[in-house]
Order: sequence, then structure tokens, then C-alpha cells
Amino acid sequence: MDKNEILRRIQNGLIVSCQALDTEPLYSSFIMGRMALAASQGGAVGIRANTPPDIKEIRKIVNLPIIGLYKAEYKDSKVYITPTMKEIDALVEAGPEIIAMDATNRPRPNNQTLEEFFSEVKAKYPNQIFMADTSCYEEGVRAKELGFDLVGTTMCGYTEYTKEMEFPNYDLMKRYVDTLDMPIIAEGGIWTPEQLKAALDTGVWSAVIGTAITRPKDITERFVSYIEHN
Repeated sequence: MDKNEILRRIQNGLIVSCQALDTEPLYSSFIMGRMALAASQGGAVGIRANTPPDIKEIRKIVNLPIIGLYKAEYKDSKVYITPTMKEIDALVEAGPEIIAMDATNRPRPNNQTLEEFFSEVKAKYPNQIFMADTSCYEEGVRAKELGFDLVGTTMCGYTEYTKEMEFPNYDLMKRYVDTLDMPIIAEGGIWTPEQLKAALDTGVWSAVIGTAITRPKDITERFVSYIEHN
């Protein structure tokens, strides 16, 4: 599929994030594959997945566009979503249609700026589709200028300078839609069908839901917390 076909397939729909870290109960590429299959059968238009093994497993059984990322921690940086070329290379080999990376205003490992990093990435993989995970408007503007293909609100509330913001951040979604003239992906804090509808009503290209669908531990804790405090 070319870029336009991939983007068309995910337009106006729900992308389900199927991720589990090694500290979580569902950590398993096999389980993430089955989770993605369930999401596909439920009507998802795409899957967001972490690590090459999970992506490869999901690809075996799900025929949907995949937004791939690779979480890795480095001592000298707070950036952990696809932070270096090592993770980019591994993702390209795994073959997701779209690769997502942190595009916040924070230094990457080895004190590399996003501009430096992404210019190297684009030079090495000029035909790959890239999504910018941002936390605020200025980061979205910069991502477009750098040549990202999609911009997401993924990191809103997760950087030091946005942690006081409420999310889903519909205002940021709408501002991106009104000014950037590119596919915008709503992501972060969407828990209900009503919130999903409100996000799509801002005019975003599509929306991602993860925890509310694919993390039963967090879902259980949310219900338990409610009955304990009400």
C-alpha cells in the first residue's frame, strides 16, 4: 500500500493500542496478537503496537495498518518512545506501515535534538511514514515543518510542561486540525464512547484508545476506585 491508501484506511475510525510492558500481567507477543485480533473483529481500523516482536506477531493474524513504536529507556533522556536510530532500524525491519516517535521538546539520548535525529531518520528511510507523538501545539507545528506525516496528541499531559492539562485535550486536537492541514491523531485519556465521538467531532483523522480497551488491570482499578470513593 502507498501512503495515501494507508491513511485512507485509518481515516474516521478507531485505532486500538495493544501494548503491555514487561512489568504488566499481559506481557506477551502472543497475547498482544490475540488482543489485536479481537480489536480487528470489533471494528478497529488500525493497531498501535510496541516492539518488533509484538508487531511481527500482530502482522501474522491481523490485516490492518500498524502504527509501530519501540519503547526504550536511556539514562540521559526522558524520551522513551522510539528514542534512537537503533529502535528505528528494528521497527523498519518489523514492517509497520507507520512508525511513531516522541516529538516533544526534550533532548533525546546523547543530547540529540529532534531536528538532528529526524533529519537522519528521513535520510535513511525516505519512504517510511512517520507519526509525531506531541504534547503541545508548538511541538505539532515543528513536527509538520520537519516533515512528519501525522501528528498525534499522544504525549499531552506526560511532559513536565503539560502535566497540568486535562485530557482528552479537545482544544489541542481542534487547534491542530484548524491550522496544520495534515492528518491529526487524537490520543490520550479517551475512556468512553462519548469522549471518542467528541474527539472525532474536532475533525481529527482518527483516534487511538489503549488503556480503556486493552489493559484490564487498569480498567479493574478504575471500577474499584469508583466504588471505594462513591
